[in-house]
Amino acid sequence: MSKKEQSPEGSKRMRELKEKAKKLLNDFKEDKYIFGVDCLDRISELAAPFGKQCLLITNLGKWNEVELENIITCLRREDIKIIGPVDSAKPNAPREDVSKLAEEISKANPDSIVVADGGSGIDATKAANVIATLGGDVEDYFGTGKVTEKLRSYGKTLTPLIAVQTASSSSAHLTKYSNITDINKAQKKLIVDEAIVPPRALFDYKLSITMPREFTLDGAFDGIAHSLEVFYGAKKGDFDKIGEIAEVCIELIISSVQKAVADGGDIDSRESLGLGTDLGGYAIMIGGTSGAHLTSFSLVDILSHGRACAIMNPYYTVFFGPAIQQQLQILGRIYEKYGLMEEKISSLKGRELAVAVAKGMINLAKKVGFPATLGEIQGFSEAHIERALAAAKNPQLEMKLKNMPVPLNRDMIDKYMGPILRAAAVGDFSMIRNV
Repeated sequence: MSKKEQSPEGSKRMRELKEKAKKLLNDFKEDKYIFGVDCLDRISELAAPFGKQCLLITNLGKWNEVELENIITCLRREDIKIIGPVDSAKPNAPREDVSKLAEEISKANPDSIVVADGGSGIDATKAANVIATLGGDVEDYFGTGKVTEKLRSYGKTLTPLIAVQTASSSSAHLTKYSNITDINKAQKKLIVDEAIVPPRALFDYKLSITMPREFTLDGAFDGIAHSLEVFYGAKKGDFDKIGEIAEVCIELIISSVQKAVADGGDIDSRESLGLGTDLGGYAIMIGGTSGAHLTSFSLVDILSHGRACAIMNPYYTVFFGPAIQQQLQILGRIYEKYGLMEEKISSLKGRELAVAVAKGMINLAKKVGFPATLGEIQGFSEAHIERALAAAKNPQLEMKLKNMPVPLNRDMIDKYMGPILRAAAVGDFSMIRNV
């Protein structure tokens, strides 16, 4: 952490960033989202309008029975009958868990669903709600807009879902995305649909105090990746808004992540991470993630999602470099402020600027003990590269290619994405070809 961060000027900057973050989130979700510290007991405000019977899906009782009881007490205070609690999904939202949750939802036929969990549990519940309502298999809904299409065709609506986030990471409680994993194939796929956005959400940042060190880091870098990748692909009409979100998000996370893992109970840094990762969720509701997220879906058997994005984004940064010069100047100044850059941003342009920012990103990763290359990961092999290249050609994940600031089509994947992945395997930026 820089001396600047500890100074009165640095403290003032943090207060300003938090106020900006809160305003942005309030503008984004208005009264549909309750967030902050010590706000969990307001869950009943969100659930009460949807009826008197809710299905509670959660793994909270496995690590925080006190807060689970708090949720139950608050719901009962509004005379809401609770079905469950039912166990939520395992990490990475396996397809099998989605099927089990769909059965529980169908059996309960509740007025609403309250899911209190991290991103995987919320993602799995989103997908399960779709299957319980529309039938079929989760495979039927991978891609963009397929849920909305079927809901209109059948004249149905999803059961209202109230998402209680417990981890600063994917912002699943705020977004139209559901990441589901085929464990047998070690491959993630994605449902992208406005219909699955939880109509109400809550995140008490105090809940994230119990996040282990490695999970905290994974979530922080996932939040950075969301804003970073959306900012890279920002179009002219959205550039200023996305730029504002990305700047606040990334600086909040960079400034607080080391402190958060050094002292898990530091509520100030936990609030910063929560606000930052929530802004990452705002970013991906305006634009989409791209290269690093796409590749991470094929590394699920050897890497957590946040860590995979942290490894891959520097290499995609070099590939995108000529097309994102303005973004790199803005981001580079943030990394420079926190002592992560090796060269002065003002003197650089073109590919040199992209490489310098990529090195700054790697320096942050190294400071918290993250690997800088895929080759450092136990179990990594050429098969992972081949799997990632094959996944990039799957029409169900085509939206990631379109979101890139340098869009690729299927015919370009081996020529351009192949070298990016092989560069990431050994840490050699010179292997990357620019279009």
